[in-house]
Amino acid sequence: MQAPDPLLDRQTLERLERLAIRWQQSFQGLLGGNNLSRYAGAGHEFLDHRHYQQGDDLRSVNWRAYLRLGRLFLKMFRTEPRTPVRLMIDTSESMSCGASERGGEPKFTYACRLAAALCYIGLVRLESIVIQPFSDVMAENFRSGGGRHRFAGASQFIGGLSTGGRSDFAAATRQFLQAAPSSGFTIILSDFLSDGNEQRALQYLADHGQELMLIHLAGPEDAAPFDQGEFELVDSESGEVLRMSVDRPVIDDYVAAFEQHAHDVEYVALRNGGRYTRLTTDVDLDDALYGALMFTGSLSLQ
Repeated sequence: MQAPDPLLDRQTLERLERLAIRWQQSFQGLLGGNNLSRYAGAGHEFLDHRHYQQGDDLRSVNWRAYLRLGRLFLKMFRTEPRTPVRLMIDTSESMSCGASERGGEPKFTYACRLAAALCYIGLVRLESIVIQPFSDVMAENFRSGGGRHRFAGASQFIGGLSTGGRSDFAAATRQFLQAAPSSGFTIILSDFLSDGNEQRALQYLADHGQELMLIHLAGPEDAAPFDQGEFELVDSESGEVLRMSVDRPVIDDYVAAFEQHAHDVEYVALRNGGRYTRLTTDVDLDDALYGALMFTGSLSLQ
């Protein structure tokens, strides 16, 4: 499955100008961003004083405090870094599913449009963006500094993505951390359908300094199937065929298992100071951005 074309229209981009991505930790990065850090350095917002030490820049001395107290104090300011924002997009074949008679669109289509929106928001706020597709391996990524004029390249990159391969969070995570060993803010758009190693892999990311923002995508029938009868189910990634009889107790067991899985993924994010949002693909993109993602604190009005 290919990414949709176009990803976003001009009206949507204009509305995104009002939003900002939010995170909890402070990250060191290139100067020039719009998010305040707890680190002292070049900036405009006053942070604290410290005692003057030989070699410090005299231009930062608080001379008014010197006139009152007869001691030299140095003014420190908050840095405004370009935080490294890594946007991971699940391109495994299971993401091609999601559309149904109940509405919605394929999870991959939804993920690409949402990724483009988040990328634009970050670039407008002068963050450093890395778009990283993954399945069982990490594909070639796209890197861009801040500025809305850089969005055309990012949009072209996302538009060239397609689904394929199997999900393997553990293998993809190892490759990701080898390529990006420094701490940062990591957004993952995925259906989190793998071979059961999702929680361990996500915890591994958090243990290595990544603040997680997990966006769990599901089709309308992924969370609550309603058809009953005899079915032949085909695994979209492995091709394995499963024949089964579906009645109401089976559906209830499936819903309970899905909710438990979603809760386990959410727990990993929350216990490590991150955020989790679950979206079904029948939710309008504007409602997702200005509703669910703002409600969890992942986005805010600037």
